[in-house]
Amino acid sequence: MNNLTMTKQARSEETRIHILSAAMSAFSQEGYEATGVAEICSRAGVSKGAFYHHFPSKQAVFVALLNRWLDSLDEMWANLPTPQNGGVPELLMQMAGSVGDILKSTSGQLPMFLEFWTQARRDESIWRATMAPYQRYQDRFAVLIQQGIDEGNFLNCNAEISARVLLSFAVGLFLQGVLDPQGTDWKQVAQEGVRTFIEGLKRRAE
Repeated sequence: MNNLTMTKQARSEETRIHILSAAMSAFSQEGYEATGVAEICSRAGVSKGAFYHHFPSKQAVFVALLNRWLDSLDEMWANLPTPQNGGVPELLMQMAGSVGDILKSTSGQLPMFLEFWTQARRDESIWRATMAPYQRYQDRFAVLIQQGIDEGNFLNCNAEISARVLLSFAVGLFLQGVLDPQGTDWKQVAQEGVRTFIEGLKRRAE
């Protein structure tokens, strides 16, 4: 790959980032329905041709923003320390401890997330894109809980239902934290909530 090709790729990626940032700002301030491609292009300082080179529609930008945020969550959790003797309970507590960083990453983006959920009710493709991560995290939590059962840290419970309970707690906590970031120490709430959840699943001596 020559330098000219690399430069073109770098410029293309920079343009894409500008479009995403401009779209997030516009969606948050004006709302999804009120924001058109022309407005996004104006904010990003790009032509419509450049926009459509990167995204086939406004809807595609919307989904890309959601995926970008979810990718950051995946990266954050992937970088958590490997549990030592604590096994799955230790890992779940580490995940709870990352709540502060998650809320910090969404600071000022409440309108954006409300738009995601509102549009998901109206648009089947956005609904599928929004629900896919929920299913992914539910499956991931179910695997973790089953692992906790297999290692002897949890009672023999229904891992899928327990995963739904944990995910419901996580979503509710996130929504409260975004709505009222200064209302309390949400990291502490997350840790206490997950600790209570863990205690309910722990294997106790008969």
